[in-house]
Amino acid sequence: MTHPPQFDDVFRHGLADLLAWRRDVRRFRRDPVSPEILDALLRLACLAPSVGNSQPWRFVTVDDAARRTQIVENFKACNLRAGALYKGEEAERYAMLKLAGLEEAPVHIAVFAEDAPVEGKGLGRQTMPQTTLYSTVGAIHTLWLAARAHHIGLGWVSILDPEAVTETLSVPETWHFVGYLCLGYPVEEHVDPELDRAGWQKSLPHSAFVFER
Repeated sequence: MTHPPQFDDVFRHGLADLLAWRRDVRRFRRDPVSPEILDALLRLACLAPSVGNSQPWRFVTVDDAARRTQIVENFKACNLRAGALYKGEEAERYAMLKLAGLEEAPVHIAVFAEDAPVEGKGLGRQTMPQTTLYSTVGAIHTLWLAARAHHIGLGWVSILDPEAVTETLSVPETWHFVGYLCLGYPVEEHVDPELDRAGWQKSLPHSAFVFER
């Protein structure tokens, strides 16, 4: 039996700080992230829990300039359509939001979930097959925290056409697009969410989301 490490109050306070400072970053410096650090972050991401130990996550690093350009154009088209859904003051506020760092971030990672991975032999997925997606989201969050611990910011770009992303990156049909991530060193540091500062949505206390039955 392996003896676990002892997590003391100093560690717990540091973990709380890490969670608080994990922000959705949109403003990146262009300084490169070393391949060694990126590999270490992805290794940590793969320590995330997964249904039946299926490890359904698939990380695609996007370095090709032409493919990146297609992703940027995908975002611009989707963002234009999304902005048209808002009216009046909300439309003006939406137009002011910075919702992606695609053109500045040095690292692009598209994350997919294998819909029916051989790994895990289907354990835990008979009644809830979508748990492969949930597991992949857990890996993204693990990557997010690991990146922040290395002073690297991560921004999750969700305003994209999933089918177009899948086609752009030429991935297998059984891979389900989950998220497109931008990574890099932040231009500025904030402990509060950017959407909070922009007046779009105030963060609510945790008690608003806890219920008893």
